Amino acid sequence: MQQKFYWGTIRKAIVAFGNLFNNISIDRRDSTGAVAQTTRVPLSYAPKEKFLARIAAQPQSFEQSFETYLPRMGFEMAGIVYDPNRRVSLVQQSRALNGASTTTLNAQYAPTPYNINLILYIYVKNQDDGLQIVEQIMPYFNPDYNLTLNAIPDLGIKNDLPIILDSVNYDDQYEGDFSQRRAIIWTLSFTLKLNFYGPVNRQSIIRTATINSFNQPDLTQKIQTYSATVTPNTSVPGDNISVTDEFKDF
Repeated sequence: MQQKFYWGTIRKAIVAFGNLFNNISIDRRDSTGAVAQTTRVPLSYAPKEKFLARIAAQPQSFEQSFETYLPRMGFEMAGIVYDPNRRVSLVQQSRALNGASTTTLNAQYAPTPYNINLILYIYVKNQDDGLQIVEQIMPYFNPDYNLTLNAIPDLGIKNDLPIILDSVNYDDQYEGDFSQRRAIIWTLSFTLKLNFYGPVNRQSIIRTATINSFNQPDLTQKIQTYSATVTPNTSVPGDNISVTDEFKDF
């Protein structure tokens, strides 16, 4: 664990998750049913307590300020848990060309799977606003939605990440008489299946492979050698090559 590396995996995942909900709008209708106003719902990365504190801090005498503050959405990461069900062989590697080098490859061992729990909060002041927002989200999760993450650009690794909608909860934050404000909170819990990658190592390109055969368990008496060599000897993965086989008996 001495080699320094950082792929921004969690940051990329959180940004990609937020972008899923960054273009949601709701309509406000007049008494005739015609659309009087279309409002885009703001989204930010913030915990639930922060939003509740802002709502509670709105001055009671400025109803217009409160009216324009909601609806809003916020999301946060609630935890990370190892996922043993997606574990693969530890010796499995991904490889790619090391730029213009003809002698080395970039190589990386199999990723470690984790599940990230993300929570989306929807804050509205009436039922219709909340229902409009929730209805624009739920049809896409059946129960999961896949997004593509450019995990390791150096190796061309892109992951299709399932985002699973685990639960939808509803809470009406209304206490007191009719003069008190009402804040309705929808809480949507998601699981994002993420892979964490280690450092990229340099490996030499193998152009010749040799196999020695022995007839004794102590490997003291060689009976045959087989070698395979690629031509041209400056070729890299992806090139058209030919292979020369050579057998030598002893």
